[in-house]
Amino acid sequence: MAQFKPKCLALTDRNQWHNLIRVIQVYCKRPFLGPAQVVEYLGRYTHKIAISNHRIKNLDNQSFTFAVKDYRHGGRKSLLRLSDAAFIRRFALHVLPKGFVRIRHYGILSSYHKKITLTQLQKNLVRVQLKEHQPLQHQLCPVCKKGKLVTLTTFTARGPPRYWMEKLRKQSNK
Repeated sequence: MAQFKPKCLALTDRNQWHNLIRVIQVYCKRPFLGPAQVVEYLGRYTHKIAISNHRIKNLDNQSFTFAVKDYRHGGRKSLLRLSDAAFIRRFALHVLPKGFVRIRHYGILSSYHKKITLTQLQKNLVRVQLKEHQPLQHQLCPVCKKGKLVTLTTFTARGPPRYWMEKLRKQSNK
């Protein structure tokens, strides 16, 4: 069983942890292939975890070895070996902020079904004929029987707030 070295245990201290991730610098420029490429890239972070178990090849007291895909060299697969502190630092960059969640799709929205059966499902989708839209019926004013009522707001079954009732009484007394 691998154990963390003392320098990694120091990262359990909140101040040291913040010092480690404070060195992150963001450099942003216009994407070469447009916004679609950015959405695809960010989509990987909302649908997958930072690293899956099948990519982990070796773990010992000194280092962490895992499979990577080098997109700069035609998607060539290779192994990357990092010290445990370097791996934890990189892994932490992929942890979602508080309040964010990963998106999971099951059933017909899962990746398997999207690739294989989604087009079939779309062909078999039954088209529903919508009823013709009926024009809105305006209500006549119960007092003058001529003007049309326009709904400005609705209230729950317990009625309007007291201050509304007071405001309405004042307006009707004028």
